[in-house]
Order: sequence, then C-alpha cells, then structure tokens
Amino acid sequence: MLIVGSDDGLYRVTGIDGPGPVDVTKERDAGRAWRVRTFNGLPGAFAATDTGLYHSTDGRAWTDLDVPQERVYAVGGSPDGTLYAGTRPAHVYAASLDDEGLSDGRLDWRELDGFQELPSRSEWRLPRHEEIAQVRDLHVHPAAPDRVVAGVEVGGVHVSRDSGETWTERRDGVDDDVHELHFVGPEEFVAATGHGLFRSTDAGRSWTHLDGGYDQQYFRAVASHDGVIYAAGALANSSTWNDADADPALFACRDGESLDPVDHPRPDETVTGLTVVEGVVVAGTHRGTLLVGGDDGWSVAGSVPVPGEVTGRYTPLTWLNR
Repeated sequence: MLIVGSDDGLYRVTGIDGPGPVDVTKERDAGRAWRVRTFNGLPGAFAATDTGLYHSTDGRAWTDLDVPQERVYAVGGSPDGTLYAGTRPAHVYAASLDDEGLSDGRLDWRELDGFQELPSRSEWRLPRHEEIAQVRDLHVHPAAPDRVVAGVEVGGVHVSRDSGETWTERRDGVDDDVHELHFVGPEEFVAATGHGLFRSTDAGRSWTHLDGGYDQQYFRAVASHDGVIYAAGALANSSTWNDADADPALFACRDGESLDPVDHPRPDETVTGLTVVEGVVVAGTHRGTLLVGGDDGWSVAGSVPVPGEVTGRYTPLTWLNR
C-alpha cells in the first residue's frame, strides 16, 4: 500500500499498483506531514509530522514515538536497528528499536550533541521561518550503516561517519536551503534546495549544479529509479504555486549532468513528493493528485485531500509492503 502525508495527517492508498480502482482512507490526524519513510531492516512505516513521529506496521494504526521535540521534520533508519529523528528547532535524536518500544511508543531517545557543535550551527536560520532552522532530511545508506547524512533548512548538508556522534560540514558548493536529500548510492547524494538541484558523488565533499538553464530553481522533491533521477522544481516558494504563471516542472536526469523536462497530465501542479512503487515512479502534487509513470508516459492514478490555506507544501510518499 502507498502511505501519503498531507497537510492534515496520514492517508492509506490501495490499488495504485494495479488495474483496479484506487481507494484512499485517512488513518491519522497528525497535522502537516513532512516525511513518510520505510527502511531496510526496520518494520513498518514512519511518519515525521508537526505533532510528532509516528510508526505503523499496517498503515492503519499509528503510534506516537514520543520524540523529545514535538515538531519532527525528518526521520532516518539504519539496518542496525537505530532510528533517527530530526526536529524543529534543529536537533537530531537517536533511539535503538525493539518491538516493545515500537508498540507502546516508549523509545529511549538521546540527543546527538555533536550535531550542535558544528561550526556553522549559530548561522542556521531564515527570517521568514522565525529565525529557526529545522532538520529537513536524514539518511543512512544500507551499504554504509554508520554514515548519517542530515539536510538542514536553512543550514546545508552535514555528514557523520560514527552513527551521529560527531559531524562534518559538507556545505561547500551546495545551497544551504535544503528541502530534500536523496541517496543514489553510499557516496552519491542529490539535494533539492531552494536555489537549485545539486549532486555529489563523493559523499558531499564536492557538488555539481544540475539545473543550469531552467528558471525553475526552487526544488522540493527528488527520487531515483532505474538509473534516472527525478526532481520537481518551481519558480518560487509555495505561496506562488496557485498563481496563473506559476510554471512548475518535473525533470529527469539520465546522464548525471543535465535535466530534461517530463510531460505529465497536471503541468500546472507542483510535484511535492516522489517515490517508487513496484518499479513505477509515483508523484504527489500540491493539489493532492497522484501521478504514476516513467519513460513510457505518465497518468493520473487518484488523489488525496490537501486541506490548508496553501495546500500541499509537502505530499511525502512511501510504499509499505503488506
């Protein structure tokens, strides 16, 4: 089943991987959802939201995992059984998972204090965000389980090689306004930022700007499938997305160096979530449309509600095998 986060919580979507009708059910009131993820070696799905970090084994019942900060913007998981949570304000917490802790929400969280010791920490802020930064994304690659990578809005990319105990800044060459990170491989990252799409092939030591020549420099979502990187851009932030001249775009990068626009049935909608379902790319837009496709074309599969003053700032997606 597909798990979709919206402005008001978490939805379960069935039928998107087959020819039958798509069924959409709201399963949890959780405020705005920022990330929904599944991880190799960890059971179920995890959702980072305005009201906490939630876990579900079936997409129906969700347990609050009681992170020390209420507003959880990012979640990462290691195959060694460690769960990471990134919050607003920008802190990173870790907990070792066991079945009992997941079922009753009583995990033993500890803050990774080394994250607060990064040299640029005092600079992480944005005036329109009340001068507060948030950890927007966290990743652990299964092939490098001790390496934790964090993306901060606004604060750049940072890497730990010892499960979050100590951190190194990997900000040079990438925009600080990080919205989403994607691991293509243990050393290859792609960063969707407020001022461009960036790729690193050396674990963030250097970065390449991928989106030269296009006006859509405000990127919110990125994923990859079968050697192709998919990323979604807009001209500006979410306050402009319903304007007549918003002109969003979905792109594909097939050579690791340049982008090509992707045609799809909702060109006036900004894609704000991307994932892969049973070998097919699935996108969610700021108006709640669910698109499925790839090189053979795109189609509308269904939709989820996106209630809110400015709808669908994020529509995070993940696939939960049942």
